[in-house]
Amino acid sequence: MADYDIVVLGGGPGGYATALYAASAGLTVALVEANKVGGTCLHRGCIPAKALLHAAEVFRTVSHAGEHGVRLPDGVKPEPDWPAANKRKAGIVGNLHKGLSGLLKRRKVNVVFGWGRLTADGAVAVTGEDGGTQTLSGRAVIICAGSAPRAIPGMDIDGVKVITSDQSTNSDAEKLPERVAVIGGGVIGAEFASVFTDMGVKTTLLEALPNPILPLGPDRDVANVLAKSLARRGLTVHGEARVGTLEHTGSGVVVPFETPKGSDKIEVDQVLVSIGRRPVTEDIGAAEAGVRLTDRGFVDVDPTTMLTSRPGVYAVGDCVNTPGLAHIAYAEAVVAVEHFLGENPVPVDYGKVPWVVYTHPEVAWSGMTEAYAKEAGYDVEVHKHSLAGNGRAMILGETDGLVKIVAQKNGPVLGFHMVGPWASELMHEGYLAVNWEALPSEVGHLIHAHPSLSEAIGETMITFSGRSLHG
Repeated sequence: MADYDIVVLGGGPGGYATALYAASAGLTVALVEANKVGGTCLHRGCIPAKALLHAAEVFRTVSHAGEHGVRLPDGVKPEPDWPAANKRKAGIVGNLHKGLSGLLKRRKVNVVFGWGRLTADGAVAVTGEDGGTQTLSGRAVIICAGSAPRAIPGMDIDGVKVITSDQSTNSDAEKLPERVAVIGGGVIGAEFASVFTDMGVKTTLLEALPNPILPLGPDRDVANVLAKSLARRGLTVHGEARVGTLEHTGSGVVVPFETPKGSDKIEVDQVLVSIGRRPVTEDIGAAEAGVRLTDRGFVDVDPTTMLTSRPGVYAVGDCVNTPGLAHIAYAEAVVAVEHFLGENPVPVDYGKVPWVVYTHPEVAWSGMTEAYAKEAGYDVEVHKHSLAGNGRAMILGETDGLVKIVAQKNGPVLGFHMVGPWASELMHEGYLAVNWEALPSEVGHLIHAHPSLSEAIGETMITFSGRSLHG
C-alpha cells in the first residue's frame, strides 16, 4: 500500500498547484520541498521582480507629476528609496508565502521539508536538514524540480558585482548601483533593464542576437515599440554583442564586448547575467528511477499526459522543455492530476499560451507572429492600431503602444500581439480569440467601453472588415 495517492517533488508553482488541485479532488498528497513553498516564482522571480517593476512605475509617475497637474514643493526632486522598495517587496512575498502555506495546510497536504530524490522502486527518499531520511511512496509521483539561472562559462557569479536575477530580486543593498550592464535581452533582461533605466541607473544591455530587445517571442513590430521606448528613456543597447572575460577593478567591473561595429568595453558597478534558466534535474535520482532526461537536462514527457518514461511518474513546470511560465506549470499540473484520475485532460496548446513581459511599456501576446504564420504557409491579413490616438492612453500619459492582429485571410485570428500600458491585463481578449479561433469580425462586433485602452483591440478587429472608426 502506498503512503499517499500522489507524492509531489518540488514546491514551486507546478508543485503547489499539483498538490492543491489533487487535494481538492479528494486525493492524499505529500509535497517535498528543499526550501520554502512557492519556489523561484514567489521568492526570487515573478512576484519580487514585478514588485520592483511597480516601484519603478511609481517613481516614474511621481517624477512626471507636474505634467499631470500635481506640483511638488519647490526644490524637491523624487529619489529612489531602494531599501524601502525591497522592504515592500519582501512584505508582499511574505504575505503570499504565509497564505500559500496556510492553504496547503487547510487542504491537508503534508509538506515535507528536505531534498527529495527518486528511488529505483518509484518512491521518493527525502533527506532533511538534520541528515535524517525518510521514504515516501505514492500511487504516482509528480516531478516539479524547477529551474535555476543559466551561467556563462568563465563568468563567475559572486552575488555582489556579478549577479543573476535571483540575487537582484533578493538584494539587501542600501542603494542602487549607478552603472549596470545587463547581459541578455530576453524577458528577464528586458524587465530588469526597464527597472534600472526608470530608476535612473545608467544601464547598458548586451544581447548576442541581432534584435537585442525580446529577440525571441513577440512579433517584431511590438518588440520594436518597447525597444524605442527604452532607448528614449536612456537605455543603451548593443545587438550581436559577444561579451569577453570580465575584469574586476577597484572601482567596478570592466565588460569587454565585440559587435559588428568593432571592439568596445564599458565599466560598471554591477553585471546582471540574464541569459535564461536551466532545469534543476541533476540530483533528483532520474537515472535510478528510469526517468529519461533530454540532452539538455529536461525531463522527457508525453505532453498530452505529462507522463515520463516511467509509468506512474509525471513531470510539470520548468523541469520540462515547455514555456517556463508559472501559469503553464499550473495548467500542466491540472493535466497530470486529471490523467492520474483517469479523466481525459485537455492538453496544453503551447503555441497559443499567454505570454507577458512586465516592462514599461508592457508586452503581451498569444499565438503566431506575422513572420511565423507566413512561414507556416498561411495567407495572412494583418492590421495594427497605435495607442498614440487612444483617449485613455493620452489621459494616462502612456501613448507608447500598439495592437497587432494576425489572421488567416477570410479566416480566424492566428496571433494577438500588444505593447502598451496594462497589456498584461488587456491581452486575454486576444488570447481567447486565438484559442477559440474567432473571426476578427466576431470580436469586432463586440462593444468596447469608451474611453478605454481596450478600444484599440476592438478597432483593430473592425479594420479586417475593410472599414474603420478612428484608425
